[in-house]
Amino acid sequence: MSTLSGHNSAVLVRAECAVGSVRSTTTALSQRADCVYAYALTGAVDCVAEIRVGTSGLSGLVLDELPATIGLVRAHTDPVLRVLQSVRQWRPPILTPHQVAALEAPPFGVQQPSSEPPESLSANDRAITRSLAEDGRATVTTLARQAGISESTARRRLEWLQANGHLWSRAVVEPARLGYPVEAMLWIRLLPGQMDAFSAKVVGNPYVREAIALAGEFDLAVNVAVPDQATLYELVSGSWRSLVQTAQVSVVLQAMKRSGLRTPL
Repeated sequence: MSTLSGHNSAVLVRAECAVGSVRSTTTALSQRADCVYAYALTGAVDCVAEIRVGTSGLSGLVLDELPATIGLVRAHTDPVLRVLQSVRQWRPPILTPHQVAALEAPPFGVQQPSSEPPESLSANDRAITRSLAEDGRATVTTLARQAGISESTARRRLEWLQANGHLWSRAVVEPARLGYPVEAMLWIRLLPGQMDAFSAKVVGNPYVREAIALAGEFDLAVNVAVPDQATLYELVSGSWRSLVQTAQVSVVLQAMKRSGLRTPL
């Protein structure tokens, strides 16, 4: 279980790395506290990372921090404009209706990117967010003890933090453990006026883990997980291809970080 806090706005960094440094560069990006996920990839882009950053911090990230990343040769930084489907909404078909219902717990919906700076939190709220960042499964009793408050107060503050978009809790799973060992990033450039039609075909697809609209070279980045390469081919060559101008596929070689949680090597 992982818990994210801080800025709700984000950028997608597509990195090209020096020969032999893909693992080092992806690991370096994953070690950032503001990194949500970092994947090593096949193709022209060697790795991708989502980084939560506000407007005021974007110039420092692009001009100073990314160029100093070990092994990084070139980086394409694309602001996330809208989340069409979040990983927390992924419902692979192996789940039973009862399990799906259990996942539909509040807060509902998807937190959309916002350029507004995060609201200043109290010392108690910051203590709760720190505790959950270290252990997303921490109980209310543990949160109350570490924040030095009563359990009832800790429960109220936790509910407030979640309801107001200060905390995002996700169950972090490796798709391969669920029977989906082939994972890929799809980089999509749509034909004019096809965003709504494409979104209708993608959102809710059992193989789509995440779909986000970008400002940059591509209109969309779509993360998928499938049982095998044949299924990936069927997905990529499906009916939505008539809506697409170009589509590039990058297979995920290794996930160094998922939903704010470093993954074991």
